[in-house]
Amino acid sequence: MEIAILLVEDSPGDVRLTQEAFREANMDVRLHVAVDGVAAMAFLRREGDYHHAPRPDMILLDLNLPKMDGREVLAAIKADASLKMIPTVILTTSDAEADIFRSYELQANCYLSKPVELEAFESLVSRINEFWLTTVKLPQRQKAVGSDLPAIAG
Repeated sequence: MEIAILLVEDSPGDVRLTQEAFREANMDVRLHVAVDGVAAMAFLRREGDYHHAPRPDMILLDLNLPKMDGREVLAAIKADASLKMIPTVILTTSDAEADIFRSYELQANCYLSKPVELEAFESLVSRINEFWLTTVKLPQRQKAVGSDLPAIAG
């Protein structure tokens, strides 16, 4: 079964590396790319050119983006009832403690720092695949849409 991942990344080099690494790690991954935060939200909300965009099974989100930064995108995702269940993994070059803290405060599911070495980056993508797409149980797409979710007694 095809796995849809939204990669929100403005660096063409990092996009290419991620595409190649997933191609080697898992042929079932279909990587969709948004080059800024505004495009990411349009994709997720299926607006404009993204009217037929699939609901991603996972989001890989850079923090330093043009137009709308990754922190704003993360906050918008987690504030939206129809999107908040999508696992959102921060994948960024920042090792700043403030960025790590803020990302988890905004309910990121995971925070990963991009390694600069090619082999280390490929290894990281392989581990993302192994953990998030092989080991972890993700909500089924048709169950994560809204009205067909089971009621939770309060």
